Amino acid sequence: MSVPPAAPASYPFDARPLVEPVPSGAARAFVQELRRAGRLEGSPVFGVLVVSVIAFVVVVLFGSVTITLVTSAVSAATAGGDGGGLALLFGFLPIVVIGIIAAVGITLFVRGARSNSERMYRLDRFARANAMQYEPRLDAPGLPGMIFAVGSSRHSSDLVRGDRPRFVEFANYRYTTGSGKNRQTHHWGYVAVKLDTPLPHIVLDATSNNGLFGSNLPLTFDKDQRLSLEGDFDEYFSLYCPADYERDALYLFTPDIMARFIDNAAALDVEIVDDWLFLYAKRDFSTLDPATWAWLFSVVGALLEKFAQWARWRDERLAAAAAGVGTRQAGAASVPFTPPLDALRPPPGVAAEGRRLQRGVPWVPIIVGGVMVLFWIFTQIAPALLR
Repeated sequence: MSVPPAAPASYPFDARPLVEPVPSGAARAFVQELRRAGRLEGSPVFGVLVVSVIAFVVVVLFGSVTITLVTSAVSAATAGGDGGGLALLFGFLPIVVIGIIAAVGITLFVRGARSNSERMYRLDRFARANAMQYEPRLDAPGLPGMIFAVGSSRHSSDLVRGDRPRFVEFANYRYTTGSGKNRQTHHWGYVAVKLDTPLPHIVLDATSNNGLFGSNLPLTFDKDQRLSLEGDFDEYFSLYCPADYERDALYLFTPDIMARFIDNAAALDVEIVDDWLFLYAKRDFSTLDPATWAWLFSVVGALLEKFAQWARWRDERLAAAAAGVGTRQAGAASVPFTPPLDALRPPPGVAAEGRRLQRGVPWVPIIVGGVMVLFWIFTQIAPALLR
């Protein structure tokens, strides 16, 4: 997937640690320190053990064949027959094959371990250079976004976090669905941005990354919650908001904010839930590619400037409850039927009906699956009927 052209970043960043040479031994020492600090599980000893077990299995598989061939080859060579030399050559061939397989396996393991160590080292230095922090892995991240509640074996990897001017987290994410032959690992990249106040549950489903059967998102939402916005916004995103929150969505997505999303985030799916904003894509975000980071930093920088006006949003559905509480607390000292002035403004938060979108039924995959089942049944029955 090609990376969209990066707009000028509002928050410059230093990408040199991603590409500059790594000092000899620095990456290995860094990974060892991660393990000592308990921030990285596993051990290189385990990897060596796995390679040793594989080599042992290969030796066992070829051992009996090798012994038989070598014995025959030595006997033929001792007898001095014309084919003795050739038999000896083929007799030792399995030994050569085993040696090559073992050498290739060890080489690939060492290169993979070294590459993985250098990646973590570079990302840690990149995070430090940009006043952020790096974490190699986080199991079951406690985030409210839709991708974090699906499947099993959920974990984030290569997390790069910062808290200025607000908390932002870039990471890769994996989870699995199904079992046995139907087991599938799903790959995502996400950006999590902490907002100033809880907002209604809103999803922007990017049209550019949808597939043959519609949205690429792991959840389907009721079509009655889809809201059409002005201009050409609908060409880039399908916006879903809870019922009766249409006016609130229009308050949040003013023309200037819609333009920011179109210009900077049209290739990403967006979810606003509780006091978080998530950007999703089915690709890794935390990589060693400076162009990817330039793009992600430019997207976040463009949106950060507009979050201040979102902080002023309040859910009017909470006003009546707040006014009632204020009146009861004031007691007889208050003017009858008049709540205190501070109760006239709703508190931060979202009423229950606006906190989560209603799920929908993914009819297209169901219909396609049903047609395929019917076709299979027809192909099995038709020959019998035609006899």
